[in-house]
Formats: sequence, C-alpha cells, structure tokens
Amino acid sequence: MENILRPLIVVGGSVLLTLLIGWATDRLLRKADERHPETQLWGLLRRGRIPYQLVLCAALLRASYDSAQLLQDHRVGIGRALTLVLIGSAAWLVIRIAAAVVETSYTRYANSRAQRDPARVRRVRTQVTLIMRVVAAIVGVVAIAAMLLTFPAFRAAGASLLASAGILGIVAGVAAQSTLSNLFAGLQIAFGDMVRLGDTVVVDGEWGTVEEITLTYLTVRTWDERRITMPVSYFTSKPFENWSRGTPQMTGIVYWHLDHTAPVDAMREKLRDILRECPAWDGRHYGLDVTDTTPNTMEVRALVTAKDADDVWTVRVTVREQMIGWLVRHHPYALPRVNTADAILPPGSNGNRRSPDGAAPRRAVDTPRPERG
Repeated sequence: MENILRPLIVVGGSVLLTLLIGWATDRLLRKADERHPETQLWGLLRRGRIPYQLVLCAALLRASYDSAQLLQDHRVGIGRALTLVLIGSAAWLVIRIAAAVVETSYTRYANSRAQRDPARVRRVRTQVTLIMRVVAAIVGVVAIAAMLLTFPAFRAAGASLLASAGILGIVAGVAAQSTLSNLFAGLQIAFGDMVRLGDTVVVDGEWGTVEEITLTYLTVRTWDERRITMPVSYFTSKPFENWSRGTPQMTGIVYWHLDHTAPVDAMREKLRDILRECPAWDGRHYGLDVTDTTPNTMEVRALVTAKDADDVWTVRVTVREQMIGWLVRHHPYALPRVNTADAILPPGSNGNRRSPDGAAPRRAVDTPRPERG
C-alpha cells in the first residue's frame, strides 16, 4: 500500500502545487493589469504562464522523484528527461519575459513619439525586432548546449571538439559565408538606419513597403499585395530607393503631351481647382510649366506635393484623370492631333504637276481621332 500511495502523493502533490501556484500567479498578474492599464507589461507576462507552470512542475518532480521511488530501474533516464524539460521550459520562459519587457518599453516609447517622429519609431521597431530574434537565438543555443551537457558522452567529446574548434571554425566560415554575410548585414540594417519596418522602397523596379526584417532576409509588400523576399545583404551592397528617409513628404510629377494650342494659363487655374478639392494634397506647393516641345506636341509638367508616398500617388492619378477630362470637354483642340495639309508648291507651278518622285500632290484628309477610354 505504501508503494502505491507514495508515488501518488509525490506526483499528485507536485502537479497540484504547480496548478495552485500558477493560478495564484496568474490572478496576481491579472489584478496588476487591471490596476495599471497604462502599461502592457502585466498582460504580456501572462502569456508566459504555460512555460512558468512547466518550470514549476519539472522542478518539483525532479526534486521529489527520488522520494517517490517510482520505476527505480529507469530512474536515471526519467531524471534526465525531467532535467531536459526543465531546461527547455526555462529557456521558453526567459524568452517570453524578455519579449514582454521589450514590447512594453517599445510601446511606451512609440506612444510618446508617434506624432513627433514617426521615422524614429520605425527605426526603433526594427531594432527591437532584430534584438529579440538575437536574444531568442542566444537563449536557444545556450539551452541546447545545457541539454547536451547532461549526457556524459557529450562531456567526454567536449575536449576533442574544442581541440578541433579552429579547423571547424574555418570550414564553417567558408561554408556559411553567405549566411554570415546576411547575418552581419541584418545587424547593420538594424543599427545603421538604412531601412526600417514600414518604409516605402523601390527595389529592382518594384514599389512597396517593408513588411518584415529578419537577420537573414527582408520582405517587401508591393502595391498589388505581392511579397518580395530578398536577402538583407542586397540592401547593403546595391543601391535602392527609400522614399521614407528623412521626412515622408514627397513631390509628384504628372506629364501631358498636348497640342501647341493648349491653354497653359487655363490649365494652371484648373490644376489649382483640382488640388483644392483633393484631400490627399497637403497644400505645400503646386506648379505647371511647359518643359519640352516637338514639331507636333509640347510637354506640359505639373508638380504636386503630398505628405507621403501613398498620398502623392493619389494626387497624381487624380490630377491626370481630371485634367484630361476637362481638356476633352472644354478644350478638345488641345489634345494631340495628326495635322495634314496640301503640299506647298513653288510660285508659278501647275497645281496638277506631280512631284519629282512621281507622286501626286498631298491633299487634306480628315484623320479620325482614336477613341479614348
């Protein structure tokens, strides 16, 4: 009877004590979260209740297993298994606590600076994300190393591994050259302020927003919701456009190719009216000028401003569409045309006389204007 009650008391008591301590801790964290709604720390710490209970249960079972006198023939294996669970759950708990502290600090910082310096907030967010990945990787490596050291075979092999560490390091460095370059490039991006989460970039002709940055790759979400994944070393070795560097304000350009008779002054007034009714225009500047000319058309350029890349795109397409519609309705003669006319002959020549190449004189024809969508 004693052989049955002792294991039940030890194992059941450990599990019951774990659940009781876990419930009490979670209740305290919940009350702290209700009393201090201005901080997310207590609510984030509650996410670690599962690894916390695993640590408690594994520690209690590991400490009281010898007293239970259960499965004595396998006591070494069971003890080692409990140790591995304890190390793994402890590493999991450390990562959750670190993430809660870092996330709380970032949220407090972002709320205080979101309106004054959004670029700085995105930079800190990028750094925090990469730092958490590094911390998780370090804790994971330490936990795996601690697990391996619980096996006597790995302890004996440690000396030989250390003796050959130099050669292995050289071989690993050559084999993982690309991975290491991406790793250092990720750290350079995090602390060099080259590109940040939420930045608008143009990479290989693709316009998009930086959605994710890791130590090895970077994901750009394009305007049509595609995802482009690129190694971070690309951004440290090749040029790219970052429209969010400095201030997010931008100047957009709209071009039209029109007939020489186009009413430029009236177009300036119409551009002003269009922008006044466009919410995306920030009111800083606008302008319209003739920038080039050809024998048949002239190039008219409009400059518009907006607070960021998304709004400048909206302003450009609005101005382009409404200006073309206004010209079609009120000044159709300003649209590009193909001009045809009679050939001008020398004085005194016969009107029916053929040209030197034998072709008849050119006559005026009506060229149908292409339909516009």
